[in-house]
Amino acid sequence: MDFTLQKETLVDGIQTVQNAVTQKSSLPILANVLLETAGNELKLTATDLDIGICSNIPLIAGEEGAITVPAKKFFDIIRSLPDGSDINITIKKNNSITIKSGKALFKIIGLPKEDFPALPVFEDKASITIDQKILKEMLNLTDFAISKEDARHILTGILFAVKGEDISVVATDGRRMAVINKKLGKKTLVDREVVIPYKAVQEVKRMLGDQGDITVKFSDNQVMFILPASFIISRLIEGEYPDYGKVIPKKSGQIVTVQRDSFLSAARRVSILTDQDSQAVKLNIQKTKMTISKNTPYLGEAKEEISAEYSGDKDLEIGFNPKYLIDVLRNLEEDDILFEVNDQNKPGVIRKGEEYTYVVLPMQLAA
Repeated sequence: MDFTLQKETLVDGIQTVQNAVTQKSSLPILANVLLETAGNELKLTATDLDIGICSNIPLIAGEEGAITVPAKKFFDIIRSLPDGSDINITIKKNNSITIKSGKALFKIIGLPKEDFPALPVFEDKASITIDQKILKEMLNLTDFAISKEDARHILTGILFAVKGEDISVVATDGRRMAVINKKLGKKTLVDREVVIPYKAVQEVKRMLGDQGDITVKFSDNQVMFILPASFIISRLIEGEYPDYGKVIPKKSGQIVTVQRDSFLSAARRVSILTDQDSQAVKLNIQKTKMTISKNTPYLGEAKEEISAEYSGDKDLEIGFNPKYLIDVLRNLEEDDILFEVNDQNKPGVIRKGEEYTYVVLPMQLAA
């Protein structure tokens, strides 16, 4: 096996698959990446058995073959080689790998392809196609609400639901929830609800662009995201996701209209004076302004006033974890935010037309 390619294309392939490599498994082979050449392409594959990522990159020249290489050392070697250089990689029968670029030469030992776990095959499975930019928006507006705690394992993933031409993505950690609904543009026969782990969601987001489509295929316990030059396969989280529709409040007439950037900046600044024991900031909402403040014992006080329009009949004081406000505000693109607030014991809601709903529970304010 002998092939030649440009350093930059190999680095791109490495960066695509590297997060699926694991150094902590009891299976040493999972610390390796599989290299396979066929025609004028090199295919890189990495897996931790929960997710698998493949990337196809062009070759300058090459012979067909396959080998696995120690991922970290291989990646470090390739990155160290001169920019703009061509790299020649040769594999001998004893799994010895020679890497040459200019006057630099490395030799490392690999393991045979046969030791590497085979990724599942997704032939003739239910699938949909969606615009990459749309899917990226859906994930950006929801994934921050995924639970980082294992107490309710089903909430450590994102609900991905397809029915006909309708697609929904939902995330919640029990204290806030984000839901977005879109149309695929054409009807499908797919009727599936799956829960995709957080790590897989992050890898998909990392690979999505602003142009072109992505195909999503479903099997009984796995999902596959296919892009033109790469794909990701992930195990699904088993279990029943909560009935999120039941907890979405009806539209309220008490609405604060506020400029998004001002709200986001003020929330960030005031949140500096929160700590683990005192997380809530206070929103004092009046007809023409909203004051965000925080008074933390033994630490200090912060306060900032921003312009707002409030449709409620009387002033309202309500507490929120500022992180839960910052997460949604930094991902929305609208200039003005409509924030529904009823009273200090009911959730706040941010909506984006009929497509997007963000629900956040209030926090008790200190007396």
